[in-house]
Amino acid sequence: MAEAATTEFWKDLKPIEKVFQRDALPEVYLADAPSEDERFYVPFTETVFSRPLWISPTQNKWCDILMAKRAGLVNRHYHPHEVFAYTISGKWGYLEHDWTATAGDFVYETPGEGHTLVAYEHEDPMRVFFQVKGPLIWLDETGEPDGFFDVHNYIEMCRNHYDEVGIGADYIETLFR
Repeated sequence: MAEAATTEFWKDLKPIEKVFQRDALPEVYLADAPSEDERFYVPFTETVFSRPLWISPTQNKWCDILMAKRAGLVNRHYHPHEVFAYTISGKWGYLEHDWTATAGDFVYETPGEGHTLVAYEHEDPMRVFFQVKGPLIWLDETGEPDGFFDVHNYIEMCRNHYDEVGIGADYIETLFR
């Protein structure tokens, strides 16, 4: 149940009884999503980490918080599908664009975009909420395809990390919807 209202105008409103449809799964609720507990951040590259928040293996989608505590780099990649990003803290951007994102900035990446994600030195760590749909296609120095990374690679990477840090490999499955 939600926290009890005290002075809110809706304090006498009763919650609905039928919250979920018969085949619906419960929501994913994570308190303190951009946590300071680094065990939840899975190494994505040597300098950038990912905290998974929600994963759909059947739709090849995930939401995460990407974090870099210092200058960071994610491999060059291409998105065949859209990506949404909201900057929580720090400073980041793409080498291929003329903007640099800081806290409060929103980015919509169109399908068909290739780029090189970089995190800048900043007093606050870079923390960005991403919604990723479909695979990342790794690119070589000339922008040509050189491998891929999809939701199944992400899940395996997370399982291995969570097993290693004592959270347990099965934790990742609590985020599946």
